[in-house]
Amino acid sequence: MEIPPLLIIIIVLALVFDYINGFHDSANSIATIVSTKVLTPFQAVLWAAFFNFVAFFISKYLIGEFKVGNTIAKAIHENFITLEVILSALIAAITWNLITWWYGIPSSSSHTLLGGLIGAALVHAGSFTVNGVDVINYVKVIPVIIFIFLAPLIGMLIAFFITIIIVNLFKRSNPTKADRWFKRMQLVSSAMFSLGHGGNDAQKVMGIIGAAVIYFHVHAGHQEWIDSTDKFNLFVDQWAWVPFLSFLVIALGTLSGGWKIVKTMGTRITKVTPLEGVAAESAGAVTLYLSEFLGIPVSTTHTITGAIIGVGMSKRVSAVRWGVTLNLLWAWILTIPVSALIAAAVYKIVMLF
Repeated sequence: MEIPPLLIIIIVLALVFDYINGFHDSANSIATIVSTKVLTPFQAVLWAAFFNFVAFFISKYLIGEFKVGNTIAKAIHENFITLEVILSALIAAITWNLITWWYGIPSSSSHTLLGGLIGAALVHAGSFTVNGVDVINYVKVIPVIIFIFLAPLIGMLIAFFITIIIVNLFKRSNPTKADRWFKRMQLVSSAMFSLGHGGNDAQKVMGIIGAAVIYFHVHAGHQEWIDSTDKFNLFVDQWAWVPFLSFLVIALGTLSGGWKIVKTMGTRITKVTPLEGVAAESAGAVTLYLSEFLGIPVSTTHTITGAIIGVGMSKRVSAVRWGVTLNLLWAWILTIPVSALIAAAVYKIVMLF
C-alpha cells in the first residue's frame, strides 16, 4: 500500500502538534505541585509525562475505546474532509499554540484544532450547508463548545466543595502533619490529573490522523473502508501504532515543560497550598474522566484553571486574581474563531500550489 506524501506530512505535523500540546499543557498537570514545592519542576514533568503515557493502556485495555478521538475525527462531515483541509487545520493549530505558549497564555489545544478544522472545511465547501448536508457535524461540535464554559465551571464547583470538605474534616489536625500528608496526596492527585490529560489530549491527535487516513482509504477505493459503518474503529485496528505513538509523543512533549504557563497557572491565579493542590487536581481529574466517558474533547487548561479558581473561592472571592482570570477567558473565547480564520487563510494558500 503506497501512502501519498501529503498523508505522511499530515501524520508528521499531527505528531509535532501532539508534542507541542504536551509541553504547552504540561503546566496543567504540574503547576500546583511545583508551586507547593512538593516536587521540583524536573521531577514534576517526569511524573506527569509517565502518567500521560500510562493513559494509553487505560484507554485501550480498561476503557476499550477512544471516544474523544472519534469525536474529533467526525467533527466535520466526511464529504468535506480532504487532506488539504486537515493540513490547513494542523498548521493553524500549531501556529496558535506557539503564539499562546510564547505569551504564557494557557489556551486550549483541543479548541484550536477544532477551530482549524471548521475554518478550513468551510472555505473548502464554500458554505455552511451544501446540497442539504451540513459541513459541520453539529451533534459532535456543539457539546464541545458548551464544555468550553461547562468544563471550568464543573472543575470550579467540584474543587470548591472538595476544599470545604477537606478543611472541615482536618480542621483539628496538627497543621505540620496535615501539610506533610497533603504533600504526599498531591503526588496521587497530580498523577490522576495527568492520566486524564493524556487520555483526553492524545486522542485529539489520533482523531485528526484518523480523519486523514479514512479519507485516504475511501478515496483510494479500498472496499473494506467504503463499506465500513465504523471507519474510526477500523482505523484504530489497522493503524494500531498511531494511538501508541500519540500517547508517547504527548508524554515526550510534557517532558519539555512549559515554564511560562506554569507561572500563570501556579501562582498568578491564586496562591495554592498542598491541601488546595490536592483539591484542584482531584477536581480537574474527575472533570476530565467525565468528559472522556462522554466522548467530549475538553480543554485540560480550562478544567484545571476552573478548579484552581474554585479552590481560591473557598477561602474568599477576593483570593482569586480576577483580572488574570478574565484575560484567560478572552483567550478561551477567541481560540476557535481565531484558529478558524488562520486555517481558512492557510487553506487558500495551500490550494495555490
